[in-house]
Amino acid sequence: MNQQMVIKKGGTHGFTLVELAVVVVIIGVLAAFAVPRFLSSVERSKAAEAFNYLATVHAAQERYHARQGTYASAIGQLDTELGTLEYFSVGAVAVPSTESSLETGWELTLTRTGSSAGYGAYTVVFNQDGFDTANSTIVAEISPLQTGS
Repeated sequence: MNQQMVIKKGGTHGFTLVELAVVVVIIGVLAAFAVPRFLSSVERSKAAEAFNYLATVHAAQERYHARQGTYASAIGQLDTELGTLEYFSVGAVAVPSTESSLETGWELTLTRTGSSAGYGAYTVVFNQDGFDTANSTIVAEISPLQTGS
C-alpha cells in the first residue's frame, strides 16, 4: 500500500502589496538617516587632505623661520616635498591682516574644488598659529578636527 498523497497548500505565494510597501518605507527611512551621514563622512575624509597638507606646511614654515628669521613667501622655498592636492586648490602664502610682515606671520588658504556633497566651496586657512577658525569657512560637521559624533 504505497499510496502517495498529494497535499495542496491553500496559502498564497509571494508578498502582498502592503508587505512590500512596508519594506520600501523602512528602507526609505533608513536611507534618509544614513545617506547624509555617509556623505558628511566622505567629505570629512576629503577635508583631511587639506589639514594634512597644511600641517606639513606649518611644520616646514616653523623650520624655515628658525633658520631664516622670517617665514617663507612661497611653498617652493620650504624644505619639504608636498604632493598635488586632489580636492583643493592652493592659494599663495600671504601676510595675515593681524601681522605686519612675513617675519611675524604667514597665512595659506586652500579652497575646495569640485562638488562637495552639498557643502559648497569652503576654505581651510592655516597661519603661524595653526588652523585659523576665524577665516576658514569649513563647517564643523565635516572638519576633521571636530570632537565627538
